[in-house]
Amino acid sequence: MKKRTPVSSIMTSNMVTLHKTDSLEHAEQLFKNHSIRHIPVVDGKNIIGILSYTDLLRISFADAIDEDEQDVDTIVYNMFTIEQVMAKKLVTVTTDTTVKEVAEILANKEFHALPVLQEGSLVGIVTTTDLIQFLLEQF
Repeated sequence: MKKRTPVSSIMTSNMVTLHKTDSLEHAEQLFKNHSIRHIPVVDGKNIIGILSYTDLLRISFADAIDEDEQDVDTIVYNMFTIEQVMAKKLVTVTTDTTVKEVAEILANKEFHALPVLQEGSLVGIVTTTDLIQFLLEQF
């Protein structure tokens, strides 16, 4: 197994992003349309938060109601903004952080995605799924 593999080799660089002014309905559509679970919230190239699908489900009754039911989601989503729901205290890594270091961070924290920065700008996201796929490729 490669011990010094940089996270830039396994991260997703073609990211879906949100702005704090986007609606939670829009966020839900992005989660579903792209089959993802984490979306960085940006202001230009700067990351200001991260929204997870779990964050969205916490404020929604979507998981308890028929998937086609939109009325409840709309009412609940109109009560909150992305800025209110997103995680703001972020742990980030840089493109040259090793995969091993990323794995250690994710193994010891209660989240499953890390924004990847280069010179302070968001350039990618790495998730526990990326780590598992990297591990599987080693066998």
